[in-house]
Amino acid sequence: MLKVGIVGFGFMGQTHYKCWKKVEGAKVTAICDVNTNIEEDTKRAVGNIGDGQEAVDFSSLNVYTDFDKMLLGEKLDAVSITLPTYLHPDNTIKALSAGINVLCEKPMALTAKDCEPMITEAKRSGKILQIGHCVRFWPEYAKAKEIIDSGKYGKVIAGTFQRLGSAPTWSIDNWFMDEQRSGGVALDLHIHDTDYVQYLFGMPKAVCSVGAKGPGGGLIHISTQYLYDNDTAITAEGGWAMMPTFGFEMSFNIVLEKATLIYDLTREPAFRVCPAEGEVFTPEVKEGDGWFLQIAHFAKAASGEKVEPITTLEESMNSVKIVDAEKQSASKGQRVSIS
Repeated sequence: MLKVGIVGFGFMGQTHYKCWKKVEGAKVTAICDVNTNIEEDTKRAVGNIGDGQEAVDFSSLNVYTDFDKMLLGEKLDAVSITLPTYLHPDNTIKALSAGINVLCEKPMALTAKDCEPMITEAKRSGKILQIGHCVRFWPEYAKAKEIIDSGKYGKVIAGTFQRLGSAPTWSIDNWFMDEQRSGGVALDLHIHDTDYVQYLFGMPKAVCSVGAKGPGGGLIHISTQYLYDNDTAITAEGGWAMMPTFGFEMSFNIVLEKATLIYDLTREPAFRVCPAEGEVFTPEVKEGDGWFLQIAHFAKAASGEKVEPITTLEESMNSVKIVDAEKQSASKGQRVSIS
């Protein structure tokens, strides 16, 4: 039995709890959160996709407010780190050093430099460190990559990726909106699509971004063109500027030589393949969402099974690096090369 702890029990921590409960051979035995009123506040968690809420049986959990005490008091095989971004490096390294496998939420850290000691400790400890880039596991996004890689419909000509919603004001003390702690909209939200672009096409040679600022002066919307050594037109857009009544949209339109792949969470059917010849159809995809599928994948690795990594630590660090270049580009109003 894989004994699991969760560090940080807000919306994403509860989402991990819900997913871990579905994983055979794993059991969440402890949670850690600085909030001393976590049991009551758990009932009020919200998020942008679906609902992270599920009845939590606190009687079956050992609850801590101090991660060091949790590490000393529990014999854990794995932990989910679902803390604010600025806390990822120190707590990930602490868990790895204690001999525990770690699934750390994205983004890996606030800067690429902050990612480096996490990678070093993962290699030194010999433990699994996986960064939670759930979009790589999201069934429709995974199927789109499979279709592209098959070459059945030819090469990619263009791709647009969008992730749009209202400001995530549900976090404790509004840490999402503090760029010093979350990295802001580009690093917290938009990085999903930046990482997926890297997953599909590799590292771009440069980015060209434009951004819009909110009332407080921070970046609230960003649109980027990713430049490669070919004629593809790849763009991604992310924003927290939509009105609350808009809801949430994650979508893509990928244009291949002989087909167009379409996904839009707000449409029915959400996923379609439009071939040059034949009827539009919706491919079969894996059951579950990206959160569950990434946790199930991590659980296999943490249990000692040999699994092919869907994301590497270097790629996770590179996604942070690309976003940093995007933010520079938006700020300077010019193209920024990525070395």
